[in-house]
Amino acid sequence: MKKIVLTLVAMMTFTFGYAKDESNKAEQRVVNEVNYDMTFDMRRLASKLEMTSDQMEAMQVIQNAFNNEMQSAATAKGLERRFKVRQAVRKDVQQTKQVLNDKQFGTYMMLLGTTLHNKGL
Repeated sequence: MKKIVLTLVAMMTFTFGYAKDESNKAEQRVVNEVNYDMTFDMRRLASKLEMTSDQMEAMQVIQNAFNNEMQSAATAKGLERRFKVRQAVRKDVQQTKQVLNDKQFGTYMMLLGTTLHNKGL
C-alpha cells in the first residue's frame, strides 16, 4: 500500500512539473511576441514629427512592413533573431530617411532607439 501511494505521489509530481514547464514556455512566447510588437499610434507620431498627410501615408506603409518583419523575427531563434531584427531596423531607417526631412528623421531616430532600448532589443 505504501509503495502505491508513493508511486502515485511521484507520478503527480512529475505531471505537475511538466505542466508548469509548458505554461512557462507559453508565457515566454507571449512575452517575446509583445517585445517584438512595434505598433503605435500614427497620429501621435505625426504630431510629434509635424508630418504632412503624404508623409503620414508613407510612414504608415513603412511601419506596417516594419512591424511584420519584427513579428517574423520574434519567431526566429538565437542569432537568426538578432540578424532579422537588425535587418528590419536597417530597412526601416533607410525607408524612413527617404520620407522625412533631417529634423524629423533625427527625432524619429531618437524615438526608435528609445523604443528598442525599452523593449530590450
